[in-house]
Amino acid sequence: MIDYGQDLFKGSAGYYAKYRPLYPSGLVRFLVNRFGLDGEGELLDLGCGTGQLALRFADWVQRVTGLDYEQEMINEAVRISKEMRALNTEWVAGKAEEYLAQSTFPVYRLVTIAKAFHWMDRDLVLELLYNRVAPGGGVAIVDQYKPDQAPLPWQNEVDRIVRKWYGEERKAGNTTYSHPVKSHTDIVAGSSFRLETHRLPMYEYQWTIEAILGNLYSTSFGSRRFLGDQAPQFERELEENLLLLDPKGVFTEEIHTNIILAVK
Repeated sequence: MIDYGQDLFKGSAGYYAKYRPLYPSGLVRFLVNRFGLDGEGELLDLGCGTGQLALRFADWVQRVTGLDYEQEMINEAVRISKEMRALNTEWVAGKAEEYLAQSTFPVYRLVTIAKAFHWMDRDLVLELLYNRVAPGGGVAIVDQYKPDQAPLPWQNEVDRIVRKWYGEERKAGNTTYSHPVKSHTDIVAGSSFRLETHRLPMYEYQWTIEAILGNLYSTSFGSRRFLGDQAPQFERELEENLLLLDPKGVFTEEIHTNIILAVK
């Protein structure tokens, strides 16, 4: 497994909380119904970021625990959960593999991993989770990765300008990132869990230029700190070129949400 270092998402937590698109309510309904969540038991969200998904389950379990490797993300999750008065939440900074290896541990009805599984030692995480998940419970890996879907013209333009300013290689902490060759589905199929796959109905998301920039700055490869004092120039070029495509500055994306379940 690649060691990306301590600063993978350094400086991105504020952008993450404000600009990352929320997951659709249908995802929450699906998981609540599939695992019969009724206000009892424990839920763990691995790679929780600033807690957007984990907090959606606060009314459906007795306690929600969110874990993320970045302390900045956890600090933001604590702030947001206090604002929401979600008192049944706990936020932990740490590495998933190390946290799951602890001996004293609750049993979870549901574990969620949303757009974060690729950062983990996937085989080890599922192996460690198997004895931590209640019978009938499971692990929900939420993925919106779409390598076979052709980019829209505005996405191509964003990509072109990002490559111009950030470079061709995708930065990731102290190294560069490449997506795993083996799919999440194959990893789950080779584990002790039983595999289920589900796809939610497509929904449209409307991006403003501000949101496009904020979402970029929320990522590991697009951190604003990489641009230094050139950030205003980058932002101006991106805005000018996107407005040539749509003078209103609003861009629509169709989003497909895949749910890969590891069921015990």
